Amino acid sequence: MRILVTGGAGFIASHLTDALIGEGHEVVIVDNLSSGRAEFVNPKATFYNMDITDPEIEKVFRDHQPHLVNHHAAQKDVKKSVEQPLFDAQVNILGSLNLLQNCVKYGVERFIFASSGGTVYGEPTTLPVGEDHPERPLSPYGTSKLAVEHYLRFYNKAHGLNYICLRYGNIYGPRQDPFGEAGVVAIFALRLLEGKPTIIYGDGEQVRDFLYVEDVVAANLAALKVPPPTALAVNIASGSGTSINLLLKKMAQASGQEFRPVYQPAREGEIRTIYLDIRNARSALGWSPKLTLEQGIRKALASFTEHRS
Repeated sequence: MRILVTGGAGFIASHLTDALIGEGHEVVIVDNLSSGRAEFVNPKATFYNMDITDPEIEKVFRDHQPHLVNHHAAQKDVKKSVEQPLFDAQVNILGSLNLLQNCVKYGVERFIFASSGGTVYGEPTTLPVGEDHPERPLSPYGTSKLAVEHYLRFYNKAHGLNYICLRYGNIYGPRQDPFGEAGVVAIFALRLLEGKPTIIYGDGEQVRDFLYVEDVVAANLAALKVPPPTALAVNIASGSGTSINLLLKKMAQASGQEFRPVYQPAREGEIRTIYLDIRNARSALGWSPKLTLEQGIRKALASFTEHRS
């Protein structure tokens, strides 16, 4: 297929692009390199240095006529969304609508959307969190992700656009940015490898659902193969929770480094405890994670160590 991948120079979508090309698909990447890196762009892909909000993106659709759009480009910083909700909405909502309008105009068959299982539900009332849990995001970032899901339902009903929303847990692995606000595994890895104290916001007992990037790529590949019609939202995660304190302890053990946390005040808009029910991903996509947290941590640390040397 011809597949347009937005954010294809970024952490998750660059791995996805490599896998799509490995399976023989023709890939076009749109990324403004605000957080993605040019060296992550697969040389066999066609690359456009472009923002998803740019009206000129229509030319990409017109010239390449993609069968499918896989939408990963986003303003992904929860803290920034709290500080700049207008900017968050411009990128995440209006940018997505720019893509959706062109999907309708140029007959795109399916839209795969990287949503956020860690934020769209808000503070859970039951665990693990299934897709039928009430959606009550606590941040503009989570709100914008949920808004795009609602728009996808509209485009499905009004225009017949098939879609699958993949509600990610906390994804980690090689190419993750260790200098941003998100990506706790990459941030911890850098601090451990440099022998520096590791900052934890809050008491460290907040719980998250960590999934290695190789497994999330497999979920995206599985989503390609679901026969239409599709109008799905499924959780993509490990299905189990790990506290930030335990994560750091496991990473310190795997790296052979000293466990030295420094605690700072909790961040606004962050959820206390969440992990996701992935039974629907198993039934709808035929997907389940392959790597344990310990296996993923070892692979991630090996990659971060290699790229520091």
